Amino acid sequence: MFWIVGGDGIAASFGKLVKNPIVSSVTTQVSEHVGWIGFRFYDMIFPLFLFIIGATLPFSIGRRIEEGVSREGVIRKVLVRAAILWLLGMAYNGVLDFHGWDHVRFVGVLQRQAFGYCVAAILFVTTKPRTQAILFVTILLGYWALLALGPVPGFARGNYSEWGNFANYIDRLIFRPGQMYEKYGDPEGLVSMIPAICTALLGVFAGRWLKSDKPDKEKVLGLAVAGGVCLALGLAWAPWFPVIKKIWTSSYVLVAGGFSLELLALFYWAIDMRGWKKWSMPFVVIGMNSITIYMASRIVSFGDIAGFFLGGVARALPAEKDLILAIGVVLAEWLFLYYLYKNRVFLRV
Repeated sequence: MFWIVGGDGIAASFGKLVKNPIVSSVTTQVSEHVGWIGFRFYDMIFPLFLFIIGATLPFSIGRRIEEGVSREGVIRKVLVRAAILWLLGMAYNGVLDFHGWDHVRFVGVLQRQAFGYCVAAILFVTTKPRTQAILFVTILLGYWALLALGPVPGFARGNYSEWGNFANYIDRLIFRPGQMYEKYGDPEGLVSMIPAICTALLGVFAGRWLKSDKPDKEKVLGLAVAGGVCLALGLAWAPWFPVIKKIWTSSYVLVAGGFSLELLALFYWAIDMRGWKKWSMPFVVIGMNSITIYMASRIVSFGDIAGFFLGGVARALPAEKDLILAIGVVLAEWLFLYYLYKNRVFLRV
């Protein structure tokens, strides 16, 4: 969430200011998506969020089931939460600022999270881990087959270009141009929702592993090894099914999931095993109200707030202007969240 609410802007501004090839390469990794084929750190943020949602399910839903809540009751709650999250995504996309249905974007970041959460949660409640693992593999292979064999007029089968892939073609059939983020399709489109289920399921597998009675060292090692395996499989698959975030290819699921597992192993080791917690407090403040700041950044002009307080400094230091204002935006957002945190005000979906 730190990167989503402005960390990327700080990194980009710093890279432009320093103008060093190494610094520029690093800041590009953490502030810009790959145009189409490939992978950068910034391409991992969205799936990492969905992975974390999945990882919480064995603890949250698992606890309710252990307490005796019926599966039907849990599923009803899941459906309500998914619907609310989807509606928040619609609001974020500007549905309330209505300019006609031809300009309403029905899909988006929160909608994909809602879908992935909903399906993964229902599978967690209704199926066994073995079945979930079989579905994980089946969905990844099935999505590959769908994009490899699905016909797109004017293109050979198995075309993975922006205009030639089957997922974007279906988006163009269903949505009007004003309803899509890109002219050739939507990066959170309908068909590419399917493999997002696997991203959430991978989180479920990790959460179940963390909840087990295994020793902490074994948990960290297991996560690290699983992450390495996912990375290796994703990169090995890439020559035949490229790593493409905008259509959430199966190889992308594995590469992003591999890095997610490695990060989870790292932070579990650092925070839970070593007890290094104090450094994480600023990020806890953001994470405890992640949906709040995601929506608030769309409603409140934190840029204007930063400009009001730091505009004079920015004008006095024109070369550093972008960096100063980018830091100001994040600081204004963080202070808003810190006020909510101190007063125990949290938006729950």
